[in-house]
Amino acid sequence: QVQLVESGGGLVQAGGFLRLSCAAPGLTFTAYDMDWFRQAPGKEREFVAAISRSDGSTYYADSVKGRFTSSRDNAKNTVYLQMNILKPEDTAVYYCAGGYSVTGSLKYNDYEMNFWGRGTQVTVSS
Repeated sequence: QVQLVESGGGLVQAGGFLRLSCAAPGLTFTAYDMDWFRQAPGKEREFVAAISRSDGSTYYADSVKGRFTSSRDNAKNTVYLQMNILKPEDTAVYYCAGGYSVTGSLKYNDYEMNFWGRGTQVTVSS
């Protein structure tokens, strides 16, 4: 069973930045769109960002557009989430996930994901 492993979470002040990483050892990485989701206390899990397996195109939730950037290094089987201008409302557990893709349309729904990480906590203080 493939296990994705997130890292890079922590405590940061509002306006600061963090870079999350997600390693996917054992995954045929280039066959998967890679996504980030988050879940804040008392709230449902929500989509954050997705990056295509095929051309590296990206898609973001409106709440993070212009502040967060997803990238991937296929040689390292790793996806990244650069988070800038962090806000207290970004506080959540962040999960990476992989969705197997054959059609070329970018996957960004949680039910389309095949593998998940265990999450990393991001806390933004005001």
